[in-house]
Amino acid sequence: MQRGSDRLNVHQDDEMKHQLQGMLRSGHSTRAEEWNDPEPGADDDPAVTTGPEPRLRDEDQEELRDEGLRFELARYLGRTPFPAERQDLLNVLDERHAPAELVDIASSLPGGDTYRNVQEVMTALGHRPRS
Repeated sequence: MQRGSDRLNVHQDDEMKHQLQGMLRSGHSTRAEEWNDPEPGADDDPAVTTGPEPRLRDEDQEELRDEGLRFELARYLGRTPFPAERQDLLNVLDERHAPAELVDIASSLPGGDTYRNVQEVMTALGHRPRS
């Protein structure tokens, strides 16, 4: 069977899987030769690779939540239901098996308004417009 650009044959591939199996299970190097271990991170690598993630400001966290909500709404709604009213959006979310939290958020939309896109939905939910 042709495997594309692989330089290894099936036997070498299986041998490499066997060699890596201990390291994958243990989470650390299992080799006796230190020279064969992967190098640790460099001094100028970002701190996220060696320590805890820096804490975000409250404004940044709120913007991140807004972006996450906007992304999830856009993912489940797509372009098809627009322009739509609240009940139309709820029906589409239900048909596409959206998470209950997302349906609850969308059900808090004011009734009777027509929304042309996800941005208008986000604005109606009280979130800042995307800049």
